[in-house]
Amino acid sequence: MTTHSPGILVGVDGSTDSEAAIKWATRQAILHDKPLMLLHAIPPVAVTWPVAYLEASYLDSQEAAAAEALKSAQEVVRATAGDAAPPIRTEVVHASGPSALVGASRDAHMTVCGTRGLGAIARALLGSTSNALLHHGRGPIVVVHAEDDVDDSAPVLVGIDGSAASEEATAVAFDEASRRGVDLVALHAWSDVVYPALQMEWQGYEEEGQKVLAERLAGWQERYPDVTVHRRVVNDQPARWLIDLSEQAQLVVLGSHGRGGFAGLVLGSVAARVAQSAKAPTMVVRPR
Repeated sequence: MTTHSPGILVGVDGSTDSEAAIKWATRQAILHDKPLMLLHAIPPVAVTWPVAYLEASYLDSQEAAAAEALKSAQEVVRATAGDAAPPIRTEVVHASGPSALVGASRDAHMTVCGTRGLGAIARALLGSTSNALLHHGRGPIVVVHAEDDVDDSAPVLVGIDGSAASEEATAVAFDEASRRGVDLVALHAWSDVVYPALQMEWQGYEEEGQKVLAERLAGWQERYPDVTVHRRVVNDQPARWLIDLSEQAQLVVLGSHGRGGFAGLVLGSVAARVAQSAKAPTMVVRPR
């Protein structure tokens, strides 16, 4: 393949989560009419005494493993897409997995990774690669769990808090819902923490929250009249609500940091928790 147009980038390491990410990325490439970029990283070899012949042998085995991993990944793509398989480009990078994908994300339309790579022990922890991408990647970063069971008819779920980051996420969420032909659920949490007093005067706060959602969604609803929007206003803990609602969604979309968050490379606590625990693929829209 000779095209260099921005594609859907996915990390390949042979793990179960990586395979799930490849399948999701394949469908996404078809949906966006983009090429698929399969990247495998070979970490650098560190030696403390002169055993060059052993190092060379080890490098040869790494190259062979990389070729096998990419071959298997292409088979997954073809099995997933059949005759509709997107153009594929493969690349082997001699660098750590996290740094390789973070660097490549700058030129990708979207970057997809599994929650954990080889050797991970629990869903409760994000792997080093997914964690690095969520903190330092560029553009939309999607984290896919191997056990995610996606219903193609389920809605897209987006978290809206009024920040610039959530505005970018809203734009992406409308586009994703429109491409999929599904509804959009827009969630707004009035507060990030629990205030007992809110329970007592919730009706007034809920009305204000609905006004915030109406203002934030109006322009996008005009641009995407084909997308039916369901508005949800809750009084606290957006991460908990997003994780709960993710069970009925096919994709969760969030900004990289919300109200009160720092600009730049800081990942918001809500985005981190949801990417870790959501029951559907989670897209965190990071700045370019």
